[in-house]
Amino acid sequence: MSFILSNSSLLAATPVDQLWLLMGCLLMGLGVLLAARTLLVSMASDDLEQDDDWRYDVSRINELRKASIMYRVFQPIIQLLATPCRNLFRDGLPEIHREIQCSGMSRFWTAEEYLARNAVISVLMFPVYYYLNTSMMGSPGVFLTFVMMLLTGVVLRRQLTMKAIYRLLLIKRRLPYFLDLITLLMEAGSAFMQSLEQAVREFSGHPVGVEFSRVMTEMRMGKNRTAAFEAMRERLQDDEITSLLGSIIQGEELGTPLAKLFRSQADVLRLKRSQRAETLANEAGVKMLLPAVLVMMATVLIILGPFVLNFMLGTMTL
Repeated sequence: MSFILSNSSLLAATPVDQLWLLMGCLLMGLGVLLAARTLLVSMASDDLEQDDDWRYDVSRINELRKASIMYRVFQPIIQLLATPCRNLFRDGLPEIHREIQCSGMSRFWTAEEYLARNAVISVLMFPVYYYLNTSMMGSPGVFLTFVMMLLTGVVLRRQLTMKAIYRLLLIKRRLPYFLDLITLLMEAGSAFMQSLEQAVREFSGHPVGVEFSRVMTEMRMGKNRTAAFEAMRERLQDDEITSLLGSIIQGEELGTPLAKLFRSQADVLRLKRSQRAETLANEAGVKMLLPAVLVMMATVLIILGPFVLNFMLGTMTL
């Protein structure tokens, strides 16, 4: 009996409702197929087969599959969306790549793959946005759903920028102490690589230790000090850090003792930090002016408001 009622209700539905039902069934079937495929091949991070022509890129993909479960699960979709993202955001790809390196994300991400990842997250949020908006607003909520999907991509992009800025701030806060430790170790008789290794060990887990650990790894792989520090400068692209690394590179070329150079640069970084703190303190007074005016106006209204109301009511009764 219930089967007959369900069939009659389907026949009584409008063509628009039948179309939505058909689209929902198709999307559900596609989702089931994708889920079955990804469950079979994505959770394992086995290395892909590679040949000589694509050895580096396949190695990068293998490392990215191990580092990111998001990429491991949605690798075919991310690679499919990477090409249109590369064409649409061609001008912004270098800046996105720099922020990926600077924010501490896996260095195996490319800029277009990161944008494709954001697009996948936005699509995954579609059912949640659709349910919430349509339940509260009805059919106009469909338009708001697509708007919220676009905003999700914008927020994820902005989150990367803020993460890169915050990580640079952490590096600049700890960098003077890192240089002081290297200076003390070198003045005590240790070689540069030994001092750098000990300092990286002491600052392990901190962004400044991670960045100099990468510098040390590149030097062990055959790069000279100048090339390793230049790679770090290109990776971070901050004015203060660029000035520091430029001085180190220049000192390497001129033969300046590194211990003396590190000590002077640590003093310069401390001076810049104090100047930056003074600038922020001076700006705080100007920024607090508007809140102070609002609080003062609210206080005046609270104190004088009852008297004004009594006066107005008294004049109206007269």
